[in-house]
Amino acid sequence: MADNRQVRLRTPETISQEIGQKLERLRLSRNITQAALAQDAGISERTLRRLESGDNPTLDSLIRVLISLKIQQNVDLLIPDPRVRPIERVRSKGVERQRSSSAKPTKKTKQWEWGTKS
Repeated sequence: MADNRQVRLRTPETISQEIGQKLERLRLSRNITQAALAQDAGISERTLRRLESGDNPTLDSLIRVLISLKIQQNVDLLIPDPRVRPIERVRSKGVERQRSSSAKPTKKTKQWEWGTKS
């Protein structure tokens, strides 16, 4: 039986807009003006407006606003800590990876060509 749920494809622009909308709703729920938040974050009001509209904010601006809103710990939810994988620790005998490995080359077999004896 096929799964009929649609996969929701999200573009970077859509994600930026969603983050901006959430920040704006949080700011409003705390009754903080754009001017006050921008000043506390050390960014301009225009930058904050761009961030809230999802208009290509910089990572620095986003982090400054998160710190001002005292929600910077939520950044940890974006990218899980790869070290917290007990099964991998057991498999690697407690040694953490220091670099990634390249793909292993596949063994090439000689292709048959016209005029050659096999």
